[in-house]
Amino acid sequence: MKKELLFAFGAFFLMSLHAIAGNSLTDPPLTETMTIKTYKKDVTGDGRRDIIKLNAIPFEPDALFLKQIWATITTSEGSKLRIDYEGGYEPEITFADLNHDGVKDLLYRAATGGSGGLYENALHTAKGGKVQELDLPSGITIDAHFEDQYKGVISFQDTQQSYTVDLSDRKDDYERLGIFTKGILNEPTELMVAPIAFFEPTKIRGKKGKGLKGYQQISGAYRADGVGTAISYWYYEDGKWTLMKIVWKTDR
Repeated sequence: MKKELLFAFGAFFLMSLHAIAGNSLTDPPLTETMTIKTYKKDVTGDGRRDIIKLNAIPFEPDALFLKQIWATITTSEGSKLRIDYEGGYEPEITFADLNHDGVKDLLYRAATGGSGGLYENALHTAKGGKVQELDLPSGITIDAHFEDQYKGVISFQDTQQSYTVDLSDRKDDYERLGIFTKGILNEPTELMVAPIAFFEPTKIRGKKGKGLKGYQQISGAYRADGVGTAISYWYYEDGKWTLMKIVWKTDR
């Protein structure tokens, strides 16, 4: 009887080991931290280069979407700083002194992956070994709408600029969607105005140092129906961003 019990317990033990081994083979591998890029820049202002690593954890192994993204800054003195960012695709950091305090700031962006071509954006300074987030320009005020005869009218309220775009080559699509009937607008209809997609440092004429250039897409009946891009130029002074000019580029 004792031998039979020992045999039963032994068989159960072996089956348990087999089940555990089988599970270990089928469980997906854990996602691991990866370093996207390493930069060497003086971001603290002591005249010596710091080491900035852009790190991420993917949503799942081999996934392109990165659910966690952060930068670690090892200063020239050996202290550690951290900046946490929003997740996204293909993150990168650009370095430029945008608040004009003599030290390079960290301008971050990562694609959101949506159809609108938008990015997560963030701006930080690490001057003196202290991380502080800086505001980015909030955007420009745009009025954009359809008018009769398949026209698109775009007005920039901040600078009193206005442009009319001929969209008649898309009339069949607009008629099918019920926006126009034989060239007459069925009802007041706005164009699609996206927020600023991303920023990049740029030289501002007549100003010392660099400012920012922002790209804002305007579309017609749907996102892929591109009409043009509003490019706004900004300069940081007196503790705030000042709009310098707007350039309109049509997709025509």
